[in-house]
Parts: sequence; C-alpha cells; structure tokens
Amino acid sequence: MSDDERSFFSEAPIRPPAKASAVPEKPHYLGHRDRLRERFASAGPDALPDYELLELLLFRLIPRADTKPVAKALLARFGTLAEVLGAPVGLLQEVKGIGPAVALDLKVVAATAQRMARGEVLGREVLSSWTQVLEYCRSAMAFEHREQFRILFLDKKNALIADEVQQRGTVDHTPVYPREVVKRALELSATAIILVHNHPSGDPTPSRADIEMTKEIIDAGKRLGISVHDHIIIGKKGYASMKGLLLI
Repeated sequence: MSDDERSFFSEAPIRPPAKASAVPEKPHYLGHRDRLRERFASAGPDALPDYELLELLLFRLIPRADTKPVAKALLARFGTLAEVLGAPVGLLQEVKGIGPAVALDLKVVAATAQRMARGEVLGREVLSSWTQVLEYCRSAMAFEHREQFRILFLDKKNALIADEVQQRGTVDHTPVYPREVVKRALELSATAIILVHNHPSGDPTPSRADIEMTKEIIDAGKRLGISVHDHIIIGKKGYASMKGLLLI
C-alpha cells in the first residue's frame, strides 16, 4: 500500500455503528385508560364521577385521543351526563372533539338506555312500579328541546301495553286533540291512560292550558269507558303530577 493510501485511511473518520431505531413511547392517555377501566371493574360505576364515566364511553368512540378534555367540555356545555346524552346531534357537534359520527354514537347510547328503562315497565302493573315509570319518562323526555306529548296505554290490570309519542310541538306548546287520544286508546284496547308531556323550560308546573286540555281528554274518555289516571309533566329537575296536585 502506498504512503498516500495509508494517509487517506488514517484520516478517514470512524463512524459509530448505527443504533436501532427507538421504540416510540405510548401516548400518555393509554395508561390513564387502563387505570380507569381497572377502577371501574374493581369499584363499580358509583366510584366514578360523571366525567370519568363519560370518558370510559368516549374511549370506544374516540380511540386515538385524550378524551378527558372532551368529556369535561361536554359536561361544561350541557350540565349533566343525562343532559349530554339528551342533547341534539347538532349541539353535540359544537363541542370541540365531537364530530358527526361520535355525536350519532352518543345518541345510540341514549336510545339504548331509554329502551332499557322502557323494558323495566312494559307489561308491568304501572301503579305498583310508579318510580320506574317516572324514571323512564324523565330519561325519555326531560332533556328534549321541544315539547312532546306522550301517552302510556294501560289494560284492565293497569299493565303498560303501549307507550307512544302522540305529538311533537314547539319549545312551549304541543297541539293535542282529545278525540285522537281516545281513538288511539280504543285501537289498542286500552281501558286507562296516563298522559305525559315535558316542559323544555325546566319548570314542570302545569299551565292553565295544560289543565284545561287534560279535563277535555278526561271528559272524552269517560263517554267510552277510558280512564285518565294522571297527567305527568316532566322538567329537567323534577316532575309534577296533576292528580297529586289535586288538579284533576
């Protein structure tokens, strides 16, 4: 080897061997998800506040992001977990992190919960399971942004045979036609009904129009042997029973 060649190789820099590419760290929220799941499994749902239950739900709907800020933003906007699930799709999408697919999935969860609640009362003697009936009506109607007029149809044993939304109205009014109410009761062979509607304002106090409409339905039903057991008005914070208030 010539002197020039020896000089070239002696001056060439020695490069260290290439290192294996580093394994990327897992996102911080993955460990949080595992811990939250473990706490739910070991301590049960009552050990978790609303935002953590909502986080658990969002884990499945938003698989590659930190869902804690989203859960807290939803509760800050709507107030409670029930109000989040009851919110319209359009308003849900106004919260950062909630797209059309996630908003629709939340409504599917809400519909499933309502179906479960209805299953608790369908076919049962309503007057002996009154608390479940009220909880079902509240879950179905309390957070609607428009008035709904719902009828629970009962057989001669006061068992629930059907539950239908008869009319949908505006934020403060629902048109109700006593003849249509009685006609539908006859079609279902119901012998008694319970009227239910919501007040989107949140205040369940019956209005004069509510009372007058209820009395018209009672009068129409009497002629055909159909009793009106009660008219329940649902608000966000509670309910009012016209029978309990001695208004009918």
